[in-house]
Amino acid sequence: MKKKNIIEVLEERGFFDALTSEDLREAVNKPLKVYVGFDPTADSLHLGNLIGIIALTWFQKYGHTPIALLGGATGRIGDPSGRSTERNLLDDETLSHNVRCIEAFFQRIFRVSDGPQPLMGYNNDWYSRFSMIDFLRDVGKYFRIGPMLAKESVRARMESEEGLSLTEFCYQTLQGYDFHYLNQHMGVTVQMGGSDQWGNITAGIDFNRKLGGTPLYGLTFPLLTRSDGKKFGKSESGAIWLSSEKLSPYQFYQHLVRFPDADVISLLKMLTFLPLEEIAQIEREMTMPGYVPNTAQKKLAEEVTRFVHGESGLQAALKVTEGIAPGSQSTLDSAVLQELSSDMPNATLHLAEVVGQKYTDVIAKIGLVDSKSEAVRLVKNGGAYLNNERVSDPLFLLTSAHLIDGIYLLLSAGKKKRILLKTI
Repeated sequence: MKKKNIIEVLEERGFFDALTSEDLREAVNKPLKVYVGFDPTADSLHLGNLIGIIALTWFQKYGHTPIALLGGATGRIGDPSGRSTERNLLDDETLSHNVRCIEAFFQRIFRVSDGPQPLMGYNNDWYSRFSMIDFLRDVGKYFRIGPMLAKESVRARMESEEGLSLTEFCYQTLQGYDFHYLNQHMGVTVQMGGSDQWGNITAGIDFNRKLGGTPLYGLTFPLLTRSDGKKFGKSESGAIWLSSEKLSPYQFYQHLVRFPDADVISLLKMLTFLPLEEIAQIEREMTMPGYVPNTAQKKLAEEVTRFVHGESGLQAALKVTEGIAPGSQSTLDSAVLQELSSDMPNATLHLAEVVGQKYTDVIAKIGLVDSKSEAVRLVKNGGAYLNNERVSDPLFLLTSAHLIDGIYLLLSAGKKKRILLKTI
């Protein structure tokens, strides 16, 4: 049986949106260099960015060289694709900090023992040498306003109430030049991105063609969205960050465990490297009698957490999950909680704000629930826990005897939302 190439693999996993040329199917039978751009708009990437990282890793597994381009220059402008409003512009110091943080993340996540070694690119390296006049003369003259206006990302913003600034309008010329520069100086021939990047990718291909360059290819993948259309990059509490400094491995794991059944199979295909046969078996088991709810989600959470945070990060997440599960028989003491505290949400209150106060008042104050009335409903519905034991009385008072080693309380709303409260 003929071995599948990388395009066929991505198609099977639902990882494929469009190609700029069908010739890429043949071109990938030889080693290529392929890149994805990441603008440093924050000091961490989020779950929505992970699909681009997974795409690069798949190409690497099939003998191609992956390149992560950090947009220190394009990040100063902001890509209008997929946005209804203009981004807040960041100062140079913030951008430099963000680039360093994301660079460190890539150096850690690209863990390889053999095969093509991943590379990094920094577009500020070449844009810092351009003057505005040079860029308009040497690059801008090759871009025509008609095709630029026809880009979906531009059209959508032109029709919005806020409109589109000249700054954002010119973003596609920068990304287009990036592709050409990487081809000329690093031999890159493929650019990948989400479906909203189609216009920016084709702009680079057209620009390179006008300069008589070698053929370039683009591949887009679907944006990471839920079955209800919402983006996976963010949760109700904010972005699902990939950096352990912004979101602990435990919290990251918990976000993945909470994904609904309707989404888990597609996410297993797109965010893990599990064989499709194994994923198909998981899907069959989900419909069988005796299936334990969330089994598929736990597999997803384990695989993705291991990829992002390494085996040590996964084990830390599993340890916290087991140790603080409501109803768990695990022994809770200050040593255990102190060790786990960095991997779960924390709050601090003065002793007088805790001892002698109603459980419902305290969990509302620390943000475990949004209000005292919601806290009362939580108790009445059986979802309130104190130190892994259920609280059943809305008038329940906290005493010094409930403090673990006189310091901590572990407060839980259901089985997935927990806060470690420290008294001072």
